[in-house]
Amino acid sequence: MLMINKRLIREVDSSMKYVGLSVLCQWGMLVLNIVLIAAIAKLLEDVILQRDIFGAQVGAAALLAVVVIWGRWLLCRLSARFSDKASREVKQKLRTRIYRKLLELGSSYRERVSTSEVVQVSVEGVDQLETYFSSYLPQFFYAMIAPLTLFAVTCALNWKAALVLLICVPLIPVAIAAVQTFAKKLLSRYWGQYTSLGDHFLENLQGLTTLKIYQADEARQEVMREEAEKFRRITMKVLTMQLNSITIMDLVAFGGAALGIAVALIELQHQALSIAGCLMFILLAAEFFIPMRTLGSYFHIAMNGMAASDKIFRLIDMERPPKGTRSCSDPFPIVMEDVRFSYDGEKQVISSLDLRLAQGSFTAIVGESGCGKSTTARLLMGAVDRYQGKISMNGIDLRDIREEDVHRMIVGVSHAAYLFAGTVRDQLRMARADAADEEMWAVLEKVKLAGFLREEQGLDTMLSEQGSNFSGGQRQRLAIARALLHDAKVYIFDEATSNIDVESENDIMRLIEQLAETKTVLLITHRLANVVRADRILVMEDGRITESGTHAELLQEKGTFTRLWHAQQELENYGKEDTHAE
Repeated sequence: MLMINKRLIREVDSSMKYVGLSVLCQWGMLVLNIVLIAAIAKLLEDVILQRDIFGAQVGAAALLAVVVIWGRWLLCRLSARFSDKASREVKQKLRTRIYRKLLELGSSYRERVSTSEVVQVSVEGVDQLETYFSSYLPQFFYAMIAPLTLFAVTCALNWKAALVLLICVPLIPVAIAAVQTFAKKLLSRYWGQYTSLGDHFLENLQGLTTLKIYQADEARQEVMREEAEKFRRITMKVLTMQLNSITIMDLVAFGGAALGIAVALIELQHQALSIAGCLMFILLAAEFFIPMRTLGSYFHIAMNGMAASDKIFRLIDMERPPKGTRSCSDPFPIVMEDVRFSYDGEKQVISSLDLRLAQGSFTAIVGESGCGKSTTARLLMGAVDRYQGKISMNGIDLRDIREEDVHRMIVGVSHAAYLFAGTVRDQLRMARADAADEEMWAVLEKVKLAGFLREEQGLDTMLSEQGSNFSGGQRQRLAIARALLHDAKVYIFDEATSNIDVESENDIMRLIEQLAETKTVLLITHRLANVVRADRILVMEDGRITESGTHAELLQEKGTFTRLWHAQQELENYGKEDTHAE
């Protein structure tokens, strides 16, 4: 009912001191208000009873009013500053906590939660909790102490009227509790629909070009309209719930204040209360209920905060993949024994896979789409841990090796290697922070990107998000340059030449072949022409290796490799004979 999440408070306990200081400032403003009202009530009593009023009394009252107003202004500023510090502390700590959790989970988090939900939790969810700590919590604690402070003051005047006012105050949280169960379910649906809308929007944004090409944007837009309409309806229900709860709280607050004032007037009639005391009850009656009433207006903030915290803790509580503790500086031999893996727990992507990579080998894995090539690469790099069987490096189980050692020994380059916004120097120093400019230019020369960059701003050439201002071939060359600078012992190229021009593909393949002379290389590709010079070619079907050998040996076997080879040759030569004939 109180909407206080103890775990949430523990997560950001450092912010609570600012919450406490904010509450103290609010309490100070209440005390100043009581002092001013007492002075005004005494002055009005003298006026009503036609007592002599001296100029000094009026001057003192005026001076007191100025001091109180200035004091309240100062305390109000301080309270706002402390609330701001509390909210900033919460924002920083929670986002840092979420980020560190994502680093712990690695890319495996996508298997359990969508990227859009992570973004929404990190941005909108944390913003909700920021407001929860800056507004709701200070008001919550103030709403607890303010009625007790007022009761202590008014009880000295007349205990009956004071008790009536104090008893009526808890009726407001009772009214809040009456709608809380419904509100919690409603806000859970609200956040679910909000996430769904975000998923659709992000998907449409990422696939905007494809939608335009196939003229499917109108159909997708209609789906978005439906999702937006669902979100509008649930939002209106939330707003209606908030409005109804506010109306109920107003009725309770006004009714309680009126009842307390009525008792005070009755006590005045019976001469059990002075005129000044009655005036204080009239002027302070609302103060009993305003803090709790204000707290009730923050009800939706608290509920949103609780819903957001549930999502944040669901992310934070995700089981972390087991981390290895053993050191390993030499990965060879790399062995996969009877490895099996499934993404959904039903369909086997990898089944009974046996693989061995020796030092200095140039191995290629080929096969039709969906046979498990890329999954094999992910398994070798430690990106997937929920597998059966054994993967070992130098006799040590992969799960037992420290993650940083695995990443230091094995580097993967895919066709979708991510490039961050920033300079080329920033991209390369991700691979090695202490790399000198000469070393960076050396790898850029190897990938034939140095000439282009010298015509631009050199290492200070800026990249847009995901390198969108570079061509596909340039992006891939830069990704490979970054991998080369890392100077790993094993390089895994997963469709590294996909979606680039022929010239760039040939250059990259020559680079990979040169690299294979000094490093261990695993090449995963659908283009069989790229694996002709590999020491060993592995053919995958249905998650297992069915053929193994050199290019010449596999052609002699006349198996799957031969079939795929001839099919690709026919496709690549299609139309050439007609062209030559002409």
